Amino acid sequence: MDKPWKISRGPIAATELDVEKANAISTLLIRPVGVLPAKPGDPVLPFAVGLFNELRPLLKPDAGVTTLRRATAAYVHCRRYYFASAQPDSMRHGLDGEPVEPLSSEDRMVAQKRFLSVKQTTGKTDAPEPTPPVPPPSLSKSEQIRAALLGKRSAVS
Repeated sequence: MDKPWKISRGPIAATELDVEKANAISTLLIRPVGVLPAKPGDPVLPFAVGLFNELRPLLKPDAGVTTLRRATAAYVHCRRYYFASAQPDSMRHGLDGEPVEPLSSEDRMVAQKRFLSVKQTTGKTDAPEPTPPVPPPSLSKSEQIRAALLGKRSAVS
């Protein structure tokens, strides 16, 4: 898919999972930031370029930068964030949640491709996992020897 989307879906609403990921970031900060959804249904807002560098000074003293980086990565690499970023009218937002600039067409294309890739991957993993086989009952030493001998007989027959 080499053409950017032309029809906007409007604001992309955050799900419970998106809010949980946003809360993981918020708990590391000394104050809340407006760019993160606070409840399901709030819009998912693409970050302004360099926003992570604005988040770092807000880090609580007992929280690590690596933890913040991982929490932020988990949020920005999710399906709905990519979907919000891929919209034709998508804007980048600052810490306060106010728009600062439109996403470039290149960034929107990357987001669109990643959204479709994640969507395809998660569609495959939504299938129920097979149940693990039930382990055979434990046999006594003599039963194991008998089973081994009987197995050799049936292989010879």
